[in-house]
Amino acid sequence: MQIVDAHHHLWDIEALSYPWLESEHAEAPYGDYRAIQRSYLIAEYLADTAHQSVVKSVHVQAEHDASDPVAETRWLQSIADDPCSRGFPHGIVAHADFTSADVERVLSAHHEYANIRGIRQILSHHTDPRLRQAAYDYLSDSRWRQRIGLLAKYGFSFDLQLYPHQMANGAALAAGHAGTLFVLNHAGTPAERDAAGLERWRQGMRQLAACDNVVAKISGLGMFDPHWTVTSIRPFVLETIEIFGTERCMFASNFPVDKLFSDYDTLFAAYKTITAVCSETEGRRLFHDNAVRYYRL
Repeated sequence: MQIVDAHHHLWDIEALSYPWLESEHAEAPYGDYRAIQRSYLIAEYLADTAHQSVVKSVHVQAEHDASDPVAETRWLQSIADDPCSRGFPHGIVAHADFTSADVERVLSAHHEYANIRGIRQILSHHTDPRLRQAAYDYLSDSRWRQRIGLLAKYGFSFDLQLYPHQMANGAALAAGHAGTLFVLNHAGTPAERDAAGLERWRQGMRQLAACDNVVAKISGLGMFDPHWTVTSIRPFVLETIEIFGTERCMFASNFPVDKLFSDYDTLFAAYKTITAVCSETEGRRLFHDNAVRYYRL
């Protein structure tokens, strides 16, 4: 089965600046990440994927220095244009700050690069500082929500990374920008896994799925389950597919972040085991066709 990896990262800490990778306090919501505070280049990614039939990929912004987000896109396009990289990454989801009055200039600059497909600004705000990835609740900012409308002008999608308690506002955002595709990251990042947290996740996922312009990526499940097993991630995979349908879901690795928790072959073997209940056509959609369609690969 051919695979399109719909969400991974690369970084070169020698050539570019990533404040979070340079931090001495290497602690994220998913724990200690010192093991990935090093360059992760295309050669290593291709080696990690070598035993899977990964034919295309989508790179999602890696929290490069926000003062110059286009530098990351420029670097990634140079990699894709290098014959040794075999076209990887085929799609680029870049960063832009929609709180900035200068955001349209940034969007226009990203638009100059052939592989650009969308934008991500992480929205994952939480009252618990251990889970907080966004310092500000962007979804509550009317000017921020209005500026999201600029995406349609450039034909960009928006990668939607948030927590379940934010999903109602995320659904309202999508409903207010019906001409823009929103791609939910990491199966909605179900970080809180007590009964109340799981019910909040399920309700939020249904609210998002009610918007025709929202699709879901199944990835990043190791971030809040570092010792995951096929059994432990199965409900999140199957319930996401049940809620969104096989026409609106796709699989991704979230490497090298999820390399903290498993190797690439183990991860995709788990996805394949869990989706063995799907038909061949459904499997092809989940592992390949939907990513090609939604990221225009």
